Amino acid sequence: MSEQPLNPTTAPAPVSGTADEATPADPPATGSETEAPVGDKPATDVHTADPGAEAPAGDTPVTDTHAADAPADDATTVHASATGSTAADLPADEAAALRAASFERARRLRQEPRFPGGPAADPAGSHHERRIRSFQPRRSRVTTGQQEALERLWPTWGLDIDGKRVLDLDQLFGGLPVVLEIGFGMGEATAQMAADDPGTGILAVDVHTPGQGNLLGLADKAGSTNVRVANGDAVILLREMLAPESLDGLRVYFPDPWPKARHHKRRLIQPEFLDLVAPVLKPGAIVHCATDWEPYAEQMLEVLTAHPRFENTAADGGYAPRPAFRPLTRFEGQGLDKGHVVHDLLFARV
Repeated sequence: MSEQPLNPTTAPAPVSGTADEATPADPPATGSETEAPVGDKPATDVHTADPGAEAPAGDTPVTDTHAADAPADDATTVHASATGSTAADLPADEAAALRAASFERARRLRQEPRFPGGPAADPAGSHHERRIRSFQPRRSRVTTGQQEALERLWPTWGLDIDGKRVLDLDQLFGGLPVVLEIGFGMGEATAQMAADDPGTGILAVDVHTPGQGNLLGLADKAGSTNVRVANGDAVILLREMLAPESLDGLRVYFPDPWPKARHHKRRLIQPEFLDLVAPVLKPGAIVHCATDWEPYAEQMLEVLTAHPRFENTAADGGYAPRPAFRPLTRFEGQGLDKGHVVHDLLFARV
C-alpha cells in the first residue's frame, strides 16, 4: 500500500508540522534505525504495497525500463557523443544549457505512463505541490501477469486521480454502496473482501503499479466486478473528486507507521486528514483502521477520539475486535508470529 499524504492543504507551508519535503538527506524509515513491523505495508503513497513480494507462480518479472527510472542524461556524455568534446571544454553558459535540456527531457519522460493506456506516472502532477506526504512511490518489478491485467483491465476498472472531475460513484459502481480503501498493497485482502461482499463497491487507492496489476488480476479471476482501482494521491481524491456524503466507509489497513520521530508528521491518520474525510462520508459511515505498530495505534485512537465528527463504536472507548469481514493477511500473520499485537479501530461519522 502505501499510505497517503498527510496535509490536505496546498499552501506553501504545510499544517502538519513542517514545511520541508522529503529529501535524499532525510529518507523515509526503511529499517535502518527501527524496523517496521511485518504487518505494515510500506507506502508506495497515500497510498501501500509490498515491493519485495514474490511474483505469483508462473509469472515472469518484467524488467522495468521506463525512462522515469533512468537518470537524466549527463551533459558531458551528450556533448561528447555529438562532438567528441566534454562539457568541461564548453563555455559555462553552453554547458548549463545542455544540462537544463537534459533535465527537461528526463522530466517529460517521468510523466509518461509505464504502460500506455494504463495508470499514469503522475496523474495530477502532485509532486509539484508543497505538501508533506505519507507515501513514497517506488519502482519495482512488474510480472507478466500483472502487466497483462493492467493492459487488459485498466481501461474498464482503473482510473487516474487527476483532480479534474468529481466522480459519479453511482455510475461507477452501478448504484452499490461504496467504501474507500487507502493503500491496498498487493491487493490480496481487497480482492477477498470484494469477493465475500459483492454488494459493496470498493474504491481502492494506491500508487504501486505491481499491486494495481495484481489486484486487477485477482478480482478478474474471482469474477468480482465491484472493485475499481484508483491511481494517485488520495488527498487529491478526497479533496477534489468526491461529492459530499458519497462514501459508506473508509478503510486504512496497516499504513506505514513511519516509526522514526522525525517522520511522525508523515503518518496518514492526522487531524487534517480527518477534516478531509468527514465531509465525504455519509452519517454513520465507519472509518476502520488497523495497525500492528503500537505507538501508531495509540496515536490513531487519540486523534480519532478527539475529532468532533467521529465517535468510537467500542463501548469502552478503546480498540475493537477484528471484524469478520477483514481478512487476516499474510503480512499480518507474519507479524503475529513475531509477537506483534494488531489493533483495529472502528469509528462512526456523526
